[in-house]
Amino acid sequence: MTDLVTLAELGGSLAAIGGAVYARHAYPAAYWSTVGLPLSVARLLASYSSTMDACGLTVEPSRWRALAVRATTRREVRPVPPRRGIIRPTTTGLRMRLRLAPGQEPADVAASAERLRHAWGVHAVHVRDIKPGVVELRLVGFDVLRKVRMPRRLDGGPLQVPVALREDATAFVRDYRTVPHELVLGATLSGKSMYLRNLLTGLAAQPVVLVGIDCKRGVELAPFAPRLSALATDPDQAAELLPALVKEMEDRYDLIKARQGIAPSTPEELITSDIWGLPEDERPAPIVLFIDEVAELFLVATRKEEERRDEMVTQLIRLAQLGRAAGIYLEVCGQRFGAELGKGATMLRAQLTGRVCHRVNDEASAKMALGDIAPEAVMAACAIAPELPGLAVVGDTSGGWSRIRTPYLSLADAAATCRATAHLAPDVPALDPFRPYVPPMPVEASGPVATARPITE
Repeated sequence: MTDLVTLAELGGSLAAIGGAVYARHAYPAAYWSTVGLPLSVARLLASYSSTMDACGLTVEPSRWRALAVRATTRREVRPVPPRRGIIRPTTTGLRMRLRLAPGQEPADVAASAERLRHAWGVHAVHVRDIKPGVVELRLVGFDVLRKVRMPRRLDGGPLQVPVALREDATAFVRDYRTVPHELVLGATLSGKSMYLRNLLTGLAAQPVVLVGIDCKRGVELAPFAPRLSALATDPDQAAELLPALVKEMEDRYDLIKARQGIAPSTPEELITSDIWGLPEDERPAPIVLFIDEVAELFLVATRKEEERRDEMVTQLIRLAQLGRAAGIYLEVCGQRFGAELGKGATMLRAQLTGRVCHRVNDEASAKMALGDIAPEAVMAACAIAPELPGLAVVGDTSGGWSRIRTPYLSLADAAATCRATAHLAPDVPALDPFRPYVPPMPVEASGPVATARPITE
């Protein structure tokens, strides 16, 4: 009987261990909430002072504190770690604020992030500057990019789309008011189309004019035709659409100038230099232009095509330089985008503030996207594995960068969203000639159709 009890206890322990190991890989969020969170909090509380001392984040105490310790306890005065705030658990990790000691800076804590990760047994540690003298440590308990789940509470607004998840478990929000134009690079099957799909469906629910240029005969953007105000599926159509957008931009500038020419007694807050300062009833709807495979607009075979290419590139550069004030924004996608495409390529790329680099086939492609704004992010982009589609490195002209991954969204669901929001497309008369044809949806009969009978007297 004793042997049976022992075997039962041993079997129960092994089953519990095996279940924990299985849950850690299959259900990391559940494992973190039940096992990982208590263990990490215990490690943090037990080893906080010693870990900070080992990482070089402690300072000598003040003279008054040293005298008080010697007078009251008569023990050795030890270095003081940064003052720790309240530990706030989350579904993906922990958050904790630190008040830096005099002489410390956030870069000192960021340099020790890898040591803190190993000391406290978490997946990653990210440091964010809150205010002078205060930083926030965001501890991530597991790899949140392996299976993307967007946060439930998302702060959005006009022209703001939560399109992906960052590696620190926060949402990456594409904000066109802050970053007007963006370049998205990625090899085949890298997840570039998924990023574009999430972004387009996010904008579909807003009163935004969506325009597409897809020189692959529309295979990428044609499913979203019900929500698009204009669509060009080859370079010839694009050569006609881009001048219409430039003319629309010029008309909007005339509207802004007319508003600026008001009476001198008008208050300063009513004088504007872009469409967002116009009254709401006069403000034209913003336009977002999606360009898929931008290299197709640059490739030429004859002299006539070269002249057409130069005109289109000039118009794109004008839109990138002047479009923001007129409410026109660019989303340029491609596999490569460098000087080898031809005249004007690097000038256009310089106007694209945001950069998103998915898996690429060579280091030169990653340098095209990130080399001029965040050189240290180039190696991170080159290290993206093929079995992780949708994983990308995002950066901007501020030099900051991070890893993101877009959630999976099927083409059928994205197309259904565009059909359901087709009525939200603003009316732009200048783009009516380029509106894509949308075949009517077949209507299914809900019941048997009654047969007409003649009236008898």
